[in-house]
Amino acid sequence: MTQQTATQEQKYVEAWNDSIAGNASSVPDNIHALRESAIATFGEIGFPTTRRGNEDWKYTDIRSIANAAYASLAPDPANRVATADLDQHIMGGEVWNRLVFVDGHWLPGLSSLPSLPPEVTAMSLANAMSSHPQLVATDLAQHARFQDNGFTALNTAFLQDGALLTIPDGIEVEEPIHLIFLSSGLEQGSVSHPRTLVTLGANAKATVIESYGGLVDAPYLANSVSEFVLGPGAHLETFHLQQHSPQGNHIGSTQVKLAKDSSFTAGAFDFGGNISRNSLNVTLEGVGSSCNLYGLYMTNNSQHVDNQVLVDHAAPHTTSRQVYKGVLDGYSRGVFHGNITVRKEAQKTDALQMDKNLLLSDNAEADTKPALWIYADDVKCGHGATCGKLDDTAMFYLRSRGLNEESARRMLIHAFANEVLDNVGLTPLRVHLEQVVSSSLRFEGQVEGNRA
Repeated sequence: MTQQTATQEQKYVEAWNDSIAGNASSVPDNIHALRESAIATFGEIGFPTTRRGNEDWKYTDIRSIANAAYASLAPDPANRVATADLDQHIMGGEVWNRLVFVDGHWLPGLSSLPSLPPEVTAMSLANAMSSHPQLVATDLAQHARFQDNGFTALNTAFLQDGALLTIPDGIEVEEPIHLIFLSSGLEQGSVSHPRTLVTLGANAKATVIESYGGLVDAPYLANSVSEFVLGPGAHLETFHLQQHSPQGNHIGSTQVKLAKDSSFTAGAFDFGGNISRNSLNVTLEGVGSSCNLYGLYMTNNSQHVDNQVLVDHAAPHTTSRQVYKGVLDGYSRGVFHGNITVRKEAQKTDALQMDKNLLLSDNAEADTKPALWIYADDVKCGHGATCGKLDDTAMFYLRSRGLNEESARRMLIHAFANEVLDNVGLTPLRVHLEQVVSSSLRFEGQVEGNRA
């Protein structure tokens, strides 16, 4: 821990001592021991920095988050949030299953599970710690390492509530399960630590949507950790939707473990927030496992979005695909670090990675770093990255067909984004995303003097 940040990190340790240390009886002994270990780790390693040698954080400076000291846990907002506050975040009508969390607290009155099979366990993690301790103990914090990540250590240290989903062998959940994590902003400078644990048994199938957003435009921090564990032949499709308020900050980490012949599909969409950092780590541990990862980020003004995508091919005959796209305007910045590792024993690996960025402003910046680490000799792997402006020839063609400049720009940007949006098969979610994209385009290039 450096001298410069020691006092800031000490505020989090003090907050832990005030709010967590004395509540050991509220959780099982093993959970509190886990929290004690995590806060001790955070005290040792502190926040990540951009100093030389720390490549994972080279392009994302979180000093504004550390110095703001979002150390005070937001109180339970049970009586301060109404159904109307959720309108812009709810999709799927009365059919989708929904668990709602505000400031890290589960709100049962705003949650509903109308189409969940009786064999499936979907509940508050706080309740599960007492009623289903074995389900929690088996996988919680077993995949999201906090020993070398200060933010994951903080999330684990302040572990109190979150979402637990357990789908047994052979069960298919037909309707999506929508996990909504919101920050109320009712307490100035507050922090929440959302936690998600999802496990699928052999040949189980489900769709999970994680939505993150803010109810008001106020400074706050959402520091989330998700763990997804798939059994043999299981299939999980997930969506990560980030629509925080302009002053909100989001640090997220997702860890995925795939068994034999299982498949994982993940769509990530970043539209809001001030600083947003998403780490997605997928380990293909079983022979024949596969993942398909795609994402779209749209930024304006001084927004900063950082996607770290790491895929570890640890077994033979595994397949992975990554396609991420960014649309950047104003003074915003997009970061993409895609890392594919192919271990020596992972022969017959098939992996492809691509990141494409569309810069709408001379002041926008895209930092992209695709990487391949191949230790096997019988593989098919490729990667690439592009950054550029709107194509002048395409613009000329559309203008020659009668479109004005703004309409032509919007059409080309939509076409660029649609390669990602076309992966979304859920109609309510697809409609929502298209509306957000259209709304975002109204502001493209509005920072004076910045239009490319």
